Amino acid sequence: MAHYLEFEKPLAEIEGKAEELRAMARANAEMDVEKEAAALDKKAADMLRDLYKNLTPWRKCQVARHPERPHCKDYIEALFTDYTPLAGDRNFADDHAVMGGLARFNGAPVMVIGHEKGFDTQSRIERNFGMARPEGYRKAIRLMELADKFGIPVIALVDTPGAYPGKGAEERGQSEAIARSTQKCLQLKVPMVSIIIGEGGSGGAVGFAAGNRVAMLEHSVYSVISPEGCASILWKDAAKMREAAEALRLTAQDLLKLGVADRVISEPLGGAQRDPKAAIEAVSKAIEAMLKELSKKKPDALIKDRRQKFIDIGSKGLAA
Repeated sequence: MAHYLEFEKPLAEIEGKAEELRAMARANAEMDVEKEAAALDKKAADMLRDLYKNLTPWRKCQVARHPERPHCKDYIEALFTDYTPLAGDRNFADDHAVMGGLARFNGAPVMVIGHEKGFDTQSRIERNFGMARPEGYRKAIRLMELADKFGIPVIALVDTPGAYPGKGAEERGQSEAIARSTQKCLQLKVPMVSIIIGEGGSGGAVGFAAGNRVAMLEHSVYSVISPEGCASILWKDAAKMREAAEALRLTAQDLLKLGVADRVISEPLGGAQRDPKAAIEAVSKAIEAMLKELSKKKPDALIKDRRQKFIDIGSKGLAA
């Protein structure tokens, strides 16, 4: 059964009625309902177009969190060949919220790293809902160092509500691990591209997103804090998350104007969850274009380019 967001409930009713009609026709071969069902399909398509024509920032947050959006694991399985997962931080444990390993993209060797949220209750618990612990960031650092050693590009897929804030994570140096992961991104002598495929939450996302190029899917979000967390701090009321989402300027379109994102990747109508294959293909083309651009740069130029990008963030678009 398809999962519908709160603002998609009217759409769910229409699509549900069309499916009911077709189910009745399958049960009774004499019934001809295709004309009525087709009319409902058209009405649903028009409504879908209207709903997604001008999404508010809060609705974009809901779409970015949609449980049926393609996740890191889906992108790795679809876009990369010869994927060899690498596990552990060589110190404490293997964090399943972070996936990574050697692979080939369009036949060329790369290192791919990403947050994985999981797709059902069991896998979400195993993956800690995409919230990495210190060992996850230290694993990422190890993989980035390996990529640097062998001179292969790094591709990061970001999808996390934020780093895990638990007691054990703090005791093992969560903030230090994120800071060192961010530092390692900035020090790489190889091209690094980061793609926000869903949520980019706080420092937990920055630790993977300090690349030469940062791309965002059309309905992804990237912010210093969640709208609910922001509302709780500013207004002592998490119910004001809609106002917070507006103020945070967390959409891909806003962040492109501010220079935080370098490109916005179009999604299928209704979001990536409606057509995962098309969304993944769009990400593939964006990665290919960004790597082609960066392949012309020498190591020192890559480092300079990357650092300058982050120095310049916010210097444009502030008056918008």
